[in-house]
Amino acid sequence: MAQQLGLVMRSPSLHQMKTTELEERTAKLNLDEIEQEVTECDRQAYFQIVSTSLTPEQEARILEPGQVFPKQDSVLAVHWHPEFVPMDLIQKRINTLFPNRREELIIPTQHNVLMTFGNYSGVEIDCYSASFNRKVQLLVHFAESKLEQADVLKAMLLHTFKYRSSQLFEFIDSILNPKFRSRVEQAAAKVGATDELIRFVQIHVKKIRTLIDQHDADTPPDMLKNKLIRNYFNTLRGQYPDSLIDRAQVFLRAIKKRVKVDFKLSYFYHTEEVIEEVRSLGGGILVPHPEQFWPILLADYDVDGIEVWNPQSQEYTAFLINVVGQQNKTRRRGRRPLLVFMGDDTHFGEKVLEPEHQDVEKANREIGVQPAWDDLAICKSMIIANVDRQSQIREYRSRLDS
Repeated sequence: MAQQLGLVMRSPSLHQMKTTELEERTAKLNLDEIEQEVTECDRQAYFQIVSTSLTPEQEARILEPGQVFPKQDSVLAVHWHPEFVPMDLIQKRINTLFPNRREELIIPTQHNVLMTFGNYSGVEIDCYSASFNRKVQLLVHFAESKLEQADVLKAMLLHTFKYRSSQLFEFIDSILNPKFRSRVEQAAAKVGATDELIRFVQIHVKKIRTLIDQHDADTPPDMLKNKLIRNYFNTLRGQYPDSLIDRAQVFLRAIKKRVKVDFKLSYFYHTEEVIEEVRSLGGGILVPHPEQFWPILLADYDVDGIEVWNPQSQEYTAFLINVVGQQNKTRRRGRRPLLVFMGDDTHFGEKVLEPEHQDVEKANREIGVQPAWDDLAICKSMIIANVDRQSQIREYRSRLDS
């Protein structure tokens, strides 16, 4: 791929160029000079990003967290995503993070895949709430021993799991297929993408599709999701200026957002169906992301608790605690009180990426770390609602084990 676009990074000095100079070089893209067919370099980049095997350096990123929390004696982590990171490495990280913990409830919640950590299993399930016409998510947890009769739930999860790969293929089609031209045009107008940038993206996305087709049998199914495209374009940073790849990523995010908005909600099982199946197995159910899915708080679904804090949902924590407290005072006789939860929403796959390729906000999330529990501005609401981390751990664990 020599001399591609005249932009091959031959020396570090390119990074020191002024922004205007980089823009001038980028503006001189000669698209005809890009190798249209998949090269060995492209193939190596693809296998690098779909690999679920960790290098020693990646293992070290898991085993050596940047912080330690010796004063935290209770660990509640019921909203986190192991992805392809082995559980034994995650256990070692937890041991390092919380060396003096005395109590814990730690349950993984991979998207639409049941996973087990210790004596508990969990999953984050995408489903559809018809009453307010929106895709929502539920955190579902089980004592591992209760899953012997979970064949129906597992079949439901398998169906829903496939939506992530189907959304990836729709994402790819949106970029390459002329019938989705309006999506490309809308995204380009929104972020100011030029025709040259659009074509640059299309050339490389076409390579991604070819690589997926050629290596379908060698690609772990869990790696076929939207972030595959983001990660692939990051591997191009050694060949093209960061400014070009950054603009490509902005354009890709705009298209991805359009794909998610247009994705058919009829694909998902109804929220009520999921809740019914989980309850039949004795599982627990929590509502995550309150700022994203706030209508679900009014739907009076049969759930155990509400996530009042999340790295993406921090604005209304005290208010939501007060709402839960008020609802518990008026709940019908026989209904157990709603519990209050905080989720760290850690994505371990993000932590093993090269630091310069990470989504910094996601990479900084830490399993079991939810600062709001100790926020003095929020503590008053927790006192009034009679909740704290230890009491929620004990009560929820009791429900799961009963």
